[in-house]
Amino acid sequence: MPVECPRCHSENNDGSRFCNNCAAPLGPAGMEAPSLTKTLETPIQVMRPGTVIAGKYRIVDEVGSGGMGIVYKAEDLKLKRMVALKFLPPHLMDSPELKERFLFEAQAAASLSHPNICVIHEVGQSGEHPYMAMEYVEGETLRDKIHKGPLKSEEALVIIGQVASGLAEAHHKGIIHRDIKSANIMVTGKGQAKVMDFGLAKLRGGSSLTRTQTTIGTVAYMSPEQARGLDLDPRTDIWSLGVVLYEMLAGKLPFRGDHDQAVIHQIVHNEPEPLKKARPDVPPGLEEIVGQALAKKPADRYQSMEELHEDLEAVAEGLKPLRARPRRAARRILGIKAVYLYGALPAVLALLIGLNVGGSRDQLLGRAAPAIRLAVLPFENLSGDPQQDYFGDGITQEMIAQLGRLHPETLSVIARTSVMRYKKTNAPIDEIGRELNVDYVLEGSAQREGTRVRITADLIKVRGQSQLWSDSIEREMSDILTLQNEVSQKLAGALALKLLPAEQARLASARPVNPEAYEAYLRGSYLWANVMTPEDLDTAEKYFGLALAKDPSYAPAYAGRAWVWIVRNQIGFVSPEEARPKAKAAALRAIELDENFAGAHEALALVRGGMDWDWNAAWGSWRRSLELNPNVASAQGAYANFLTTVGHGEEALIHSKRAVELDPFNPLVQCWHAVVLYYLRRYDEAIAAAREALRIQPDFSFATSTLWLILHEKKGMEKESFEAVKDFARVTYTDPRIEEALDRGYAYGGYTEAMKRGAEALIARLPETFCVPSDIANFFVMAGEKEKAMEWLEKGFEIHDPILPYLGLPYFDGVRSDPRFQNILRRMKLPVGDKK
Repeated sequence: MPVECPRCHSENNDGSRFCNNCAAPLGPAGMEAPSLTKTLETPIQVMRPGTVIAGKYRIVDEVGSGGMGIVYKAEDLKLKRMVALKFLPPHLMDSPELKERFLFEAQAAASLSHPNICVIHEVGQSGEHPYMAMEYVEGETLRDKIHKGPLKSEEALVIIGQVASGLAEAHHKGIIHRDIKSANIMVTGKGQAKVMDFGLAKLRGGSSLTRTQTTIGTVAYMSPEQARGLDLDPRTDIWSLGVVLYEMLAGKLPFRGDHDQAVIHQIVHNEPEPLKKARPDVPPGLEEIVGQALAKKPADRYQSMEELHEDLEAVAEGLKPLRARPRRAARRILGIKAVYLYGALPAVLALLIGLNVGGSRDQLLGRAAPAIRLAVLPFENLSGDPQQDYFGDGITQEMIAQLGRLHPETLSVIARTSVMRYKKTNAPIDEIGRELNVDYVLEGSAQREGTRVRITADLIKVRGQSQLWSDSIEREMSDILTLQNEVSQKLAGALALKLLPAEQARLASARPVNPEAYEAYLRGSYLWANVMTPEDLDTAEKYFGLALAKDPSYAPAYAGRAWVWIVRNQIGFVSPEEARPKAKAAALRAIELDENFAGAHEALALVRGGMDWDWNAAWGSWRRSLELNPNVASAQGAYANFLTTVGHGEEALIHSKRAVELDPFNPLVQCWHAVVLYYLRRYDEAIAAAREALRIQPDFSFATSTLWLILHEKKGMEKESFEAVKDFARVTYTDPRIEEALDRGYAYGGYTEAMKRGAEALIARLPETFCVPSDIANFFVMAGEKEKAMEWLEKGFEIHDPILPYLGLPYFDGVRSDPRFQNILRRMKLPVGDKK
């Protein structure tokens, strides 16, 4: 039955609370209209810090309150994590029907798993107090950010795209938020947006939790149909998100008034001030997006969050979407309504091919599509105990290795060293994507409780920071490999990778592991990967030994033991005579146990090349390692150095560049690349690569020695070369006597004399400290002391000096024509000839 407005006498639908014409309250004369900016407020008992709720949450502090309840920061006593504990107002629970409906809807909202949605852990009741335990999000509300001033267009696009992505997931599950506003969106320090208060959402088709003349939501963000009290569908959230986007860009709300009824009138009848007037620098197309999101009729808006998200991405990519017409069936092409494209299809195709959008030109010309680039960020340690970091780091490395073998023709995975720099940082996803040059980021957490382990992972597309896939998988620790394979399979599906039958079979098969052996292996790997001292290597070896004691057939532990001895040999902690047989035996045993383990073949390749000088055998091991997993940066870089050793410099450059792509922030990889460039006599590029290694790690011994050797070849850079050799001596030998000898020599007779005295100082300390003969030979070569240089090179040959395979590098050109030098090359079966 129509209801007449007491002010303007217009007819309104039965059930309307305000006049659709003048916004006057509908009801008995003189009745005071309630505020729509608040819900019914019922006092809630304040909880003191230290209060324990439901036997498992300890109140820490109050973080906020409002019409829909009061929120506390609390500690989850069982899982040792912080949560947001929201106590709901009693008016939501005073009716059995409403209580049942609320619990049902909140449980449905709790099923949402998306990086841009605040997770609801549980809904429960403590005494007479119903509560909701949610993810505790560190950051600030979007409203607080806007209060500091309008956001940059780029930042606004990233945030609104994330929110749209999260809401799209909710809408797919049949959940409408109904209270989207800037105060309900948190932004973390990393720039990740989180939609809050999903527990107050409504299932599509469900009954409302509102009461007569009250509403859940804030009036300024309400859609026209919400303000009128009509039935709602997901398009009401699209309207509210349009309001938020306008607010972010303009720094003010699009619909304003002195009281709620005036705002309602604006929403129902008026258009907002043009965004271009409030923000003249708004990117092309963005005003049209806001306009369509704020269409008065739901049928004229975007019909789904996906449509809105597509156009947001199009603007972010610089493509202008046309403002949509009220045609529901029209499809989009790159954010542009398809209905406008058909007449100009040839021109559009030419444009797309010219821009190579989506790889269209590559496909038409028969070229392979660009590789998908992925970074696996350090898995978060949820235990709260820093001593457990090894577990999250170990899972990170295992996932990198696992994914590296997943369709390597298409998928490229950034190596461990480069992603670990983002551990415990607040770097935004778009910044990480830009620095690592990746398209996608996998982030997550690893948590172990007793014999169970849970991995939670989110795959995020860097552009727009939209989530493609999210899951949480729990297994027994013995099935950790199965768990990792499941994550890999699901990620492949999210990236639309077509796995070969062999890849599918590998992922479908995973043997159980001994949990204690696996844990010991992760601890050893953590120490080995973060090695700083000989003591770290000793402890790592003990852990690998413990793993083998628990499971003598565990191949990775044997490979870890091989790597320990390889590093000891390469750094000079032990003599080659001691390291060589132990490293080789461990690598061979690892391969015997698991022929498909790429890391074991890489270790054996280093032994066969750097220790045995069996180049043909090493070549076979390198090829097998890269065949099994070409996404291993260390293998690509070390193989590049091997290729320079055997005289294949141009091929080596391909692999060293690949290593840098996979691990751009690894100083060792940068040094390997510098060595290849140095071998090719591309000195300026080599110097730049060596300096990049030193920028990443200023005290990296290999980088200081590489820079010294390269600068030695550059005319007019004697002073720079001397400073570089001093840095090398300082970080490598940690013996002030070497630096003092260099300084005295330089003061007495310049660079050449400094090199001579540096060699003599190394010889003088041999009785107390081992030094590889090649180091001494290098100094004598630089000093022009050919006889002494050849004497120490011969000593290096006798003990299989690990540095001797570098005889093809330019700094040996001064002695290259010497018959004794040529003889060493022949006995080592290395290329013979004048490189100059």
